[in-house]
Amino acid sequence: MEACKKQVLIVVMMVLGMVMIQVNAQSFCRMPKDGLKACLASVSGDNPVDPNSDCCSAIAKADLQCFCRYKDSGLLSLYGVDPNKCMQLPVKCKVVDSFHC
Repeated sequence: MEACKKQVLIVVMMVLGMVMIQVNAQSFCRMPKDGLKACLASVSGDNPVDPNSDCCSAIAKADLQCFCRYKDSGLLSLYGVDPNKCMQLPVKCKVVDSFHC
């Protein structure tokens, strides 16, 4: 049992390390840091605002399937981001008619 806990901890640390490397890079899922910042108010808090043009421009260039890999991981929530609101952005920005992971 103890060995299993250690293995799980190692895997979690590896995943967090990979995410932090991607977050600290100039972009995340082909979305630049400025785009991430522009979308933050639309995906966090109790009363999110509609995405602005900067956010939508970034969403149009983003790798949407890449975001799907993080939807259920809990990592977005650590940054105060609601994964379900994130998944609504492509439609709200009219990048696609519908989007599901």
